[in-house]
Amino acid sequence: MVIKNTFAGAEKAAKILSILEMAYPGAGTALKFSTPFELLVAVMLSAQSTDQQVNRITGSLFSKYHTPGDFAALAPEELAEEIKGCGLYHNKSRYIIDASRQILARHGGKVPETRTELEALPGVGRKTAGVVLGLAFGGDSLPVDTHVFRVARRLGLSEAKEPGRVEDDLSKLIPPRQRMAAHHLFLAHGRTTCRARKPACGDCGLRELCRYYSTGGLKT
Repeated sequence: MVIKNTFAGAEKAAKILSILEMAYPGAGTALKFSTPFELLVAVMLSAQSTDQQVNRITGSLFSKYHTPGDFAALAPEELAEEIKGCGLYHNKSRYIIDASRQILARHGGKVPETRTELEALPGVGRKTAGVVLGLAFGGDSLPVDTHVFRVARRLGLSEAKEPGRVEDDLSKLIPPRQRMAAHHLFLAHGRTTCRARKPACGDCGLRELCRYYSTGGLKT
């Protein structure tokens, strides 16, 4: 059952995070980057690709191109050739180049630090903006990808059917300075234990707090 009372939900969320912290010490991003702009590019590339795939691509990519100016000067076909190891690389190539040009034209070559400005960039949605805000600028975002979405709903922390709404629900339960850490913990749990198919409920320390487990997996 989803907890309707915010206080009770916050208590449950705190217990969940405490258990996950013990299960996944040091959970954080696997993406490799050295600047906010490199992070933005890496997160844009990560859609429908693993972090390992992205790191293999950016290891070479960032040795050649570092700044919005470098990427803005590329033709889409050139960049597509560099990133073809990840999914949707033709679309991603166009988005990265267009975003780079907007960063130059509208933001003086610097990645903007507000959600509104980030989401106005081509190819940048709520999740990508949230990751950049949280990792590059220390923001209080809680990005919801497919893993976070699944874990939050299975645990009964949200019953929303849209990622933005799930993020809103989680943000009501988790204090601001814990939100990015919560993102990484939910993500780690979704990848290793609470998998989309055949979740390892028998090995999960959250069984007694989990709606999915208590209902026999009837609702995800």
